[in-house]
Amino acid sequence: MAGAVVIASALLTGGCKTTVNTVENAQPSAQKEMVADKRVITDASLARKVYIVGINEARNDSGVLQIQLEVVNQTRSRQRFTYHVQWFDATGMQVSSTTGAILPCVIEGKETRFLSAVAPHPACKDFRVQFMESTR
Repeated sequence: MAGAVVIASALLTGGCKTTVNTVENAQPSAQKEMVADKRVITDASLARKVYIVGINEARNDSGVLQIQLEVVNQTRSRQRFTYHVQWFDATGMQVSSTTGAILPCVIEGKETRFLSAVAPHPACKDFRVQFMESTR
């Protein structure tokens, strides 16, 4: 009986420590348009776990701003967080969006993930992304 408990415990603990191995082109040909970002860290715990590597932005064929954030899980454990993108026009006024929901994300240990968003209107010139640690 004690052996079964030890095995079950090992399986459950091991399942929480899933990490990701990655392979990519050593000499990528794609050119990113990286954005200089300003970070305001109010949740140091989340910042130590999920790190924002950088933000790439471009305009699509319709002239609408699109962004892609590269985030990496710096831990060996699965992390859950949510994020929200706010869009702003040329005067700095927030643009209303029907897609402005708070989006959940799960990222495995040591995984790198890309989060993408497209502005709701061609008038959008700027953005802000907020990250929040999930409570569950």
